Amino acid sequence: MKRVMPTPVYLETYRSGELEKRIEKFEDILNECKLCPRECAVNRNRGEKGYCKSDKYMMVSSVQPHFGEEDVLVGTQGSGTIFLTNCNLGCIYCQNYDISHLGHGQRMTEEDFAFSMLGLQKRECHNINFVTPTHFIPQIVKALKIAVENGLHVPLVYNCGGYESKSTIELLDGIVDIYMPDTKYGDVETAKKYSNAPDYFETCKEALKEMHRQVGDLKVDERGIAVSGLLIRHLVLPNGLAGSAEVLKFIATEISKESYVNIMLQYRPMYKAYEYKELNRGLKMSEYREAIDIAREWGLHRGFEQI
Repeated sequence: MKRVMPTPVYLETYRSGELEKRIEKFEDILNECKLCPRECAVNRNRGEKGYCKSDKYMMVSSVQPHFGEEDVLVGTQGSGTIFLTNCNLGCIYCQNYDISHLGHGQRMTEEDFAFSMLGLQKRECHNINFVTPTHFIPQIVKALKIAVENGLHVPLVYNCGGYESKSTIELLDGIVDIYMPDTKYGDVETAKKYSNAPDYFETCKEALKEMHRQVGDLKVDERGIAVSGLLIRHLVLPNGLAGSAEVLKFIATEISKESYVNIMLQYRPMYKAYEYKELNRGLKMSEYREAIDIAREWGLHRGFEQI
């Protein structure tokens, strides 16, 4: 019997003509860019650049099937990742700092981007995974229209740092199938010191609530492959600096106890982290287990069952 695959939400948005309207709205935003909470208000269509160091031209670092993501995304054929260059955050310990801070990548047209998506689909990747897409959403949505018209039909993953404007996320309603935001910090001072974003937690909370409103808890098919919903990542930092207790409490009490939360232990000092004594070491297993225990105490249970 032939497997019936879920229909990605963007196909109906395209058929209704709404995708074209969203493209116009996103392109207008670039005239006075407020895509992210920094609200630089620069005219990127005229070549101006704000905090993310990006103008109207999309920059891409790599396009490839990726097998290092969560199992529910990777499956047997991999997650079709497209790493976008630059970032709207300033994390001093970023493991992809060559892409996000140093700007390694190449300019790509919307047409080339669309056919990169189709190429990943042709390689039977289970999804198209946009990594750090926030500052290039107008270009991505424009490319999506081209890809749909040429046969794209796999779920889209919005893989972001969690520093998102609710208004931008609202415009992605009916476009994104799977939201995968980080929830990095639970307080103001650490977010300010390590990512130059003192409003991170409050902003992230509003964005996650909107994401969950749109797509709900993570849903998987009979193979265990994610098809829609919210998947949250939380990287545990040394010395309790991520504020894991506050983050996990928020997820359990204000999002859902059925939230799929990947509590990550892979922190290691990268980029400028060595300049900060409190970050200049790897994570202790005891620190990681403490975060897991907190999650369980709040009733969270998905995403870390194997621990």
